[in-house]
Amino acid sequence: MSAPVTVRVQREDFDLNAEVEKLSAGRRDIGAVVTFSGLCRDEAGTLAALELEHYPGMAEAEIARISNEAVERFSLQAATAIHRYGKILPGENIVLVVAASRHRQAAFDGANFIMDFLKTSAPFWKKEHLDDGTTGGWVSAKDADDTARDRWSTK
Repeated sequence: MSAPVTVRVQREDFDLNAEVEKLSAGRRDIGAVVTFSGLCRDEAGTLAALELEHYPGMAEAEIARISNEAVERFSLQAATAIHRYGKILPGENIVLVVAASRHRQAAFDGANFIMDFLKTSAPFWKKEHLDDGTTGGWVSAKDADDTARDRWSTK
């Protein structure tokens, strides 16, 4: 039996506790649940909102591919990945990854793996909207994200 994988790309917010409950309800085979919740942050104190765009259909397919690979690689019992799009204010949720397994290390590794690949492989773009009403431009990819992803290489 294949482990259940839930993937959603949505405009509306999500409830971390409700998502963990959905994933684990009635499951007696799960010994560990690891969650990662990414929030919109305002490092410079000038951000009004972060606008996230995605490639519909392709974003969901890529996140599903990544999540299914994590299930297989780390023997996860279940996985959930939710990514928001649209204008998101500082302090609001952007992304949620939930990984469930029999043991904690697999859940930690599975959640890290999903997030590292989601960050670098899923087709999302971020544009900053500043407090002064101007647009700060598109956010560039970070080398640190590629380095985090590359640690999972099986070379």
